[in-house]
Amino acid sequence: MKKSVNIGIIGSQFMGKAHSNGYLKLPHFFELEGKPNMHTACGRNGTALEAFSKKYGWQHQETDWKRMVRNDAIDLVDVCTPNNLHRPCVLEAVAHGKHVLCEKPMAMNYVEALEMYEAAETAGVVHMMIFNYRFVPALALAKKLIESGKLGAIHHFNAVYYQDWLVDPKFPMVWRHDAKTTGSGAHGDMNAHIIDLARFLIGDFEAVTGLQEVFVKERPLQNGKGTGKVTADDTTLFMARFKNGALGSFNASRFANGFKNHLRLEIFGSEGSICFNLERLNELQYFSSSDDPSLQGFKTILVTENSHPYIDAWWPPGHIIGWEHTFVHQFAQLIDGIAKKEQVVPNFYDGLCCQEVLDAVTLSAKKEAWISINNNK
Repeated sequence: MKKSVNIGIIGSQFMGKAHSNGYLKLPHFFELEGKPNMHTACGRNGTALEAFSKKYGWQHQETDWKRMVRNDAIDLVDVCTPNNLHRPCVLEAVAHGKHVLCEKPMAMNYVEALEMYEAAETAGVVHMMIFNYRFVPALALAKKLIESGKLGAIHHFNAVYYQDWLVDPKFPMVWRHDAKTTGSGAHGDMNAHIIDLARFLIGDFEAVTGLQEVFVKERPLQNGKGTGKVTADDTTLFMARFKNGALGSFNASRFANGFKNHLRLEIFGSEGSICFNLERLNELQYFSSSDDPSLQGFKTILVTENSHPYIDAWWPPGHIIGWEHTFVHQFAQLIDGIAKKEQVVPNFYDGLCCQEVLDAVTLSAKKEAWISINNNK
């Protein structure tokens, strides 16, 4: 009999919806040793929470997250809160022996992330970070190509993550503008993704140097009474050196007019190259210098074959999948890990490594200097 994993989710906004959709679809497409059971949803607004629970199939509602975490029926706590609540929610969960899934960035800073990682390890629970872009089939295929030596020695990793939802200076203050609740702005929200992808595909960082900017210093308050000071970055860009000798460039901006959710990677090696664009999620561009010189050029691989990562769970070849499927792929590993009592990746160690780079970039922007990465050693 499959082990039922009772899930309690904290947060019912954007990520709460994305996670709920993932749990709903998971058992219909993946054969697992565990079975996700959407037990309790937790949020501050009872009326909105009831509507959310009814829409997505959560069986119970709770407005006190501590009470939910302490419920003996809950096996897995899914943290989809603003960043300043990640640490208290995670620490409370692991203190009560709960497995934990945490949205990125892991914490407000490295010190918090280290405390969370050590607490989860000491408790012996399964812990996982939401770095769902690792589970894009095209990027999982890219990792296979890199590990097989198809690209040779990696020289460059270039990445941008562009959005434009803050270009309008009249857009009101939200929690993501306040460093006290978010830690950092575009940096922690967007660079966290491409930092993790760099570690996933290329390897550990050696040193970083960066720049940060707030373009709109004040924004109108949502209640219409005056303005508030923006303390979280609108954009952060940085350069990096990797342990393996590769160089990297990273740029995250919420002021990239015309781009809604544009994440692009370029990886250049001695024997070939890979390019990926999240807005063309099912495609991977691949160049090989070993091809006939008269026929050389980037080719587009449509990553929808059953032989490609994760695809055999879905549709016939050529039938594309979407952004929401990355959560399903990640949750398949999580639920099976809990059922088998095995650790999963990306876990809190990966979140900790990402947080170290995030903090180092912020420090380098203040000091206008290169900052070394210790990789938690």
